[in-house]
Amino acid sequence: MKSDKKRKELRQPVAQIQEALAPEERFKKFKETETLELKKSTSKLKEGIISIVSILNKHQRGELYFGVRNDGLIVGQDVGEKTIRDVSKAISDHIEPKLFPEITEKSLEGKNCILIKFEGSEIPYFAYGRAYIRVGDEDRQMSAKELEKLFSEKNKTLWERGFSDKKSEDVNKDILKDFVARANKAKRIDFKFGGVESTLKKLNLIEGNRILKAAEVLFCDNNPLEVQAAVFAGTDKLTFLDIKQFKGNLFNLLEHSESYIKEHIDWRAILEDRTREEIPEIPVRAITEAVVNSLCHRDYTNPKGNEIAIFKNRIEIYNPGQFPEGYEPEDFIKGEEKSILRNPLIANTMYLSKDIEKWASGLKRIHDACKEENVRVEFKKLKSGFVIVFYRGGPTVIPQVTPQVTPQDILTGLESKVLGEIIKDPRISRNQISKKLGIGPDTVKEYLGKLKKKGILERKGKTSGGYWKIIGK
Repeated sequence: MKSDKKRKELRQPVAQIQEALAPEERFKKFKETETLELKKSTSKLKEGIISIVSILNKHQRGELYFGVRNDGLIVGQDVGEKTIRDVSKAISDHIEPKLFPEITEKSLEGKNCILIKFEGSEIPYFAYGRAYIRVGDEDRQMSAKELEKLFSEKNKTLWERGFSDKKSEDVNKDILKDFVARANKAKRIDFKFGGVESTLKKLNLIEGNRILKAAEVLFCDNNPLEVQAAVFAGTDKLTFLDIKQFKGNLFNLLEHSESYIKEHIDWRAILEDRTREEIPEIPVRAITEAVVNSLCHRDYTNPKGNEIAIFKNRIEIYNPGQFPEGYEPEDFIKGEEKSILRNPLIANTMYLSKDIEKWASGLKRIHDACKEENVRVEFKKLKSGFVIVFYRGGPTVIPQVTPQVTPQDILTGLESKVLGEIIKDPRISRNQISKKLGIGPDTVKEYLGKLKKKGILERKGKTSGGYWKIIGK
């Protein structure tokens, strides 16, 4: 008893000091934000319910305190069983869709308060028949246009959870088995492949006996997903040197898209002591992250495809999915924001196989990889979607080249590939090289010319019956 009395006496000077401080210096942990609302008492219950709805419509979760002023000063609140019941009933009666928050009595600095923790994803929520949205620490009634946009975004999010018309036999079994093996290796699942339906159920990609649309794009070859890829002659889309269209399951599209970019960027091949090192003009890990980001976060309700455009001065990776409303790319590059997933089922599946390394880290990883290699990258929000731009020809660090390495040893990626086909078959034709490498005949002609100019290649004999001679061999 004496010790309790002594502790109480010691607390009184502390309380007096706190009262003497300016409001902004007291209880700094209590400050209204986009997810935290403070109310002096339950006399402000109606305003509190409006705040709950506005926070839910913006962030889908938040907290509300009764007994704390909006300047952070804890004033306390009379709390009894009836008080908590009345708060619970008011929330039940005046919020639609129905909400079931956690309402508890909480002691703050020795004063009784009420804490309401709430979360829900059935947006939009309505309070007293009206929808509100959180802007900073204020609640604003939503306009008809904002409501329409919110419903549209909700439909996009629900797309992946819709039922596909595909059957289990439409799933690419090899791709699914490979996925499970990679997810096991990453130690992000603890089960083995046990058949298509069983595996999809464990991945939450099938309900009953019906495959979800998320599973369709992830593991079915025949789906509406496509990537258009092209190489252009200049800095605009007037003349293209090569064009491709990729269709198939998402994992194959990742592989094809990444390979296409790597085949058409410049590589410096450095030969030293019989060891070959190839250095790309754009970091491969940044390319991989950009392609994954493009396919994972696209708007699947939009019939427009993803695009890869390779220009003389830049590479653009576009996806038809607008950037989250109210956010900027810098928010995620700084690592200050939580992930906002348009397609959480698809994103979670790719996380399990380590195609996505960490939530909300994609843009930061791209930015950091390019910064490390001194490559300029830009993140652009468009009305029609989102594009990542890698600029080519920027300053790069040239590795030390030993005297035995001559200019003809330094080849770009495509030059190396063209030369490789010639080494295999010195009598190979231009059209045959075109088919083997999947590039246009004019592009082959261009790179053959570059190899000749570097003094590596020479044509012998007639056009129809001649062969290629590699100088120095």
